[in-house]
Amino acid sequence: MNKDIIANLITSIRNADMNRKEIIRIKSTTLTESIIKILYKEGFLTNIRKHSEGKHNFLVLTLRHRIKSKKLYYKNILNFKQISRPGLRIYYSYKKIPEILGNMIIGIISTSQGIITDREAQSKRIGGELLCCIW
Repeated sequence: MNKDIIANLITSIRNADMNRKEIIRIKSTTLTESIIKILYKEGFLTNIRKHSEGKHNFLVLTLRHRIKSKKLYYKNILNFKQISRPGLRIYYSYKKIPEILGNMIIGIISTSQGIITDREAQSKRIGGELLCCIW
């Protein structure tokens, strides 16, 4: 069983986006909830609901899809890359947080004040572990 929660979250969302599913269900943890709140705040998701079945809690996500032109050409809106892994943790101070493509890519950082975007970490002057990047 895979214990990497971030990899499971990224894979679930990426697969749903590639298969054009609008609604997916993900197991709820505090880490996934905070990452999903960032995705919602940045406009990648349209709706988030909490759902429980017995002892298990789930998050039901509605993805935002992009349809291009009248030919209904579909383009994936979510692109993820996991940076830190359980075998290789990558930490940055606030001065050295990388600006990837001139801040067009959103980095998600785990800090002492919670999970926030890279721009918020630089403005609050706190560093942390770079979990993943979204574009």
